[in-house]
Amino acid sequence: METLTYALLLLGALAGGFVSGLAGFGTALMALGIWLYVLPPSLAVPLVLICSVIAQTSTLPSMWKSFDLSLVWPFLIGGLIGVPIGTMLIASADPKVFKLSVGILILMFSSALYLNKRPLAIKFGGRLADGAIGFAGGILGGLAGLSGPLPILWANIRGWNKHERRGIFQLFNFTVLATALVLQTASGLVELKVVWLALVAFPGTLIGAWAGARVYHALNDKHFGDVVLGLLFLSGLTLVWNSLGAL
Repeated sequence: METLTYALLLLGALAGGFVSGLAGFGTALMALGIWLYVLPPSLAVPLVLICSVIAQTSTLPSMWKSFDLSLVWPFLIGGLIGVPIGTMLIASADPKVFKLSVGILILMFSSALYLNKRPLAIKFGGRLADGAIGFAGGILGGLAGLSGPLPILWANIRGWNKHERRGIFQLFNFTVLATALVLQTASGLVELKVVWLALVAFPGTLIGAWAGARVYHALNDKHFGDVVLGLLFLSGLTLVWNSLGAL
C-alpha cells in the first residue's frame, strides 16, 4: 500500500474511533468519508463494521457501570429480529432512494429536537415501543448500515439522561453491527484483505476511542445532547448529498 493510503487509513480510524468513543456511534459517519478516497466500498464498509466493534468494545469497561441495562434490552431484541430482514431486503430495495428518504427524515427530526427548548420525556408505548424502534433500527442496519438514527432520535424524545442514552447507543449499535458483520462474513462478502486493513487501522481506532471517551466523561447532559444531534444532522446531510449526487 502507498504512503497516502496508510495515512488516510489511520486518519479515518482516528476520526471514527474518536466519534465512537465520544457518542457511542458514528464510526461510519467519520471514517467512510475518508476511506472511500482510497478504498472501494466492498472493502471500506466491512472495515467500518470491524472498527466500530473494536472502538465500542474498547470503551465498554470504563462505562459499563453507568449503563441502565433495563432500558437497553427491548432495543436489542427488536434489533436482532430486524437485522436479517433488512439483509434480505437488500436485493429488492433501491439504496439511493432509501438513503435519500432516511437522510431527509434525520435532518427534519434532528433540527426539530435541537430547536425545541422544552425538555421532552414522552412515555408513549413503554417497552413495546422501544422494541419496535429497535426492530426498525435493525432493519435499517441490515439494509444500509443505518442502525443508529432511529434509536438515537427516540432516546432524545424519551428524555433520558446522558448515561442512559449512551448505553442504548453503544450497546444497540455494537450488537446490530456485530451481527451484520457476522452475516456478511458468512455470506462471503468480507474479503481477506479487510483483515489486513483492520490490523493497520487497529491502533488508530483504539487511540481515537480512548480520546473520545475522555471527552465524553467531561460533557454534561446538555452538551452531550447537542453533540449527538449535531452528528445526526451531519449524518442526514451526508446521506442526502450522496443520494442526490448518485441520482
